[in-house]
Amino acid sequence: MKQISKIVECLTVILSFLFFYSCSDDTAGLGLDMMPASDTVRVFYDTYSVPTETFPVDEAVLARTSRSYLGRFTDPETGISASADFIAQYHITESSTGNLFPPKIVDDYVTSIDVRLYIDNFIGDSLTTFKVSVYDLDTDLDPEADYYTDINPNDYIDETSEPMSHKWFTLSDRIISEADRTATGYVRHIRIPLPREVGQVIYDAYKEDKSDFTSTYKWLHSGLPCSKGLYFKLEYGEGAVAYVYITQIRINYKYYDDKLKKEVDGVTLMSSTEEVIEVTNFQTEDLSSLVTDPSCTYLRTPAGLFTQLTLPIESISTKDSINSASIQFKRYNDTSGEKYKLGIPQTLLMVRLDEYNNGFFEKYRVADNKTSYVTTFSATGNTYTFSNIAQLINKCIQEKKSGKASANYNKVLLIPVTTTYDTSKNLVKLNHDFSFNQARLVKDTKLDIIYSQFGKADTDDNGDEVDGGSK
Repeated sequence: MKQISKIVECLTVILSFLFFYSCSDDTAGLGLDMMPASDTVRVFYDTYSVPTETFPVDEAVLARTSRSYLGRFTDPETGISASADFIAQYHITESSTGNLFPPKIVDDYVTSIDVRLYIDNFIGDSLTTFKVSVYDLDTDLDPEADYYTDINPNDYIDETSEPMSHKWFTLSDRIISEADRTATGYVRHIRIPLPREVGQVIYDAYKEDKSDFTSTYKWLHSGLPCSKGLYFKLEYGEGAVAYVYITQIRINYKYYDDKLKKEVDGVTLMSSTEEVIEVTNFQTEDLSSLVTDPSCTYLRTPAGLFTQLTLPIESISTKDSINSASIQFKRYNDTSGEKYKLGIPQTLLMVRLDEYNNGFFEKYRVADNKTSYVTTFSATGNTYTFSNIAQLINKCIQEKKSGKASANYNKVLLIPVTTTYDTSKNLVKLNHDFSFNQARLVKDTKLDIIYSQFGKADTDDNGDEVDGGSK
């Protein structure tokens, strides 16, 4: 019975491979259908143990993103807290003549100015009370520099000065009526009034000389209020984190509309976009207890923990052709039972440790399905599966054979990421995932490899092919 069971298992794996191969873009097995009839292919598989460990990245990962985060949350499963506040610059519509304001503002008077943080998601309790202070930056950010999540925003403000404004708020925004919150077109946001004089100074400068408003570059270097950017400093609060997809400065006034022949309300917008810098400062409590946890490995965002695996390259056969190599990671369910808890990382990047250390994200690289891959979380299986990393395995084997292998040649990282695809479904951008997520993975896993062994067919005395068996 054991032998029959083994045969059934082998056939199942091989049939699964043949199905996958027929749908796969991987070219590792090309040429099998062009072999002479006298040749044979024996297909077999083997399984290898893959040790895994938690890889600490602390808070220093590249902070390149078009989102910002604000709040503080404690993971109920581990009791570890993390907080987030951020810096944002503002883009203006570029024009050779400058058209930030209409020509006929009533009495040349700015009625108010505010900044709004628009939120499309959050974690935690929306009724939690927070306090945020807004500081005007007094130091330029370098558009050519890479900024990381351990940035100290206090380096970019005058710490002896008072904040430009502050605001107590909840993410549910109970200050406005329920009818307004549920109205069509309403977008959850935090509105922070700024001193009216700030908007007036900006408008007066525009009216006197529009040259500082003809491009974002000139605006950022104009020295005017808000031009270098704003720091949104978390002062108080625990229990939620807002995911801010855009912030806007809104300068309000009245102007005369020539078509309507009357005075109407107007607003000038400056928005945080990918053309300017946004960087979130994340602060996380000590993660060393998770790094040394012998029961599992961790994926934790933002800027916390990756999982590292050591591929068993020296144990893998080099005499046979590798057609497919698959690896799966099982996630443990959350054990806290709490209503508010960390989310689950939805997309993982598998990348070699050397490539990560050599600036994978800094160089705007994306997964190439050769030495780096992406996969998504399967809620059904509670797993992450990389279906075919054969080219990565072959690359490692070649480096080992040629004597060009580095000390970390067989080290690979699993990193939570966000992805952007173009209209043709090509992956065009990868960023670190900064959502507040966590996954505990079963420690150590298995690598399943399907091999092909080529040779001449065995024949009998009459020249008829004889079944040579399979490994």
